Amino acid sequence: MKNNQESYLFAAWAVALVAMAGSLFYSEVLGYEPCEFCWYQRILMYPLVLIYGVALVKKNSDIALPGVILSGLGMLVSTYQYMLQKVPGLSGIDSCGSVSCSAQYVNYFGFVTIPFMAGMAFVMIFVTHLLLLLRKRRISE
Repeated sequence: MKNNQESYLFAAWAVALVAMAGSLFYSEVLGYEPCEFCWYQRILMYPLVLIYGVALVKKNSDIALPGVILSGLGMLVSTYQYMLQKVPGLSGIDSCGSVSCSAQYVNYFGFVTIPFMAGMAFVMIFVTHLLLLLRKRRISE
């Protein structure tokens, strides 16, 4: 595997690791109870640490292909939850359980919430993996 491909895998792994650590910090240290959509995002993010970590150790980017799918789905879930938080008309259809999915535990700069941060992590992983695939394709041609 080329050194550039390894860099892309490392970047995706690092973003997933920081996102996982951040979600655990908010729930376990600060005590913010995750809502239903937060759990879905965790279900999609946590395996990415393992997927990209194994691909990096094995130096095989083909192992990481499920990362594109998981990060793409994560972007959709994060976007939907962010819209629940920020679009006034959608907060009425919040059907989450004991914790409201439209609740905003943090709101940095007036727009950066937990789903926004998760969504940006999913976007960075998705784009990084797409760049990896494009680089591999260009090299094989």
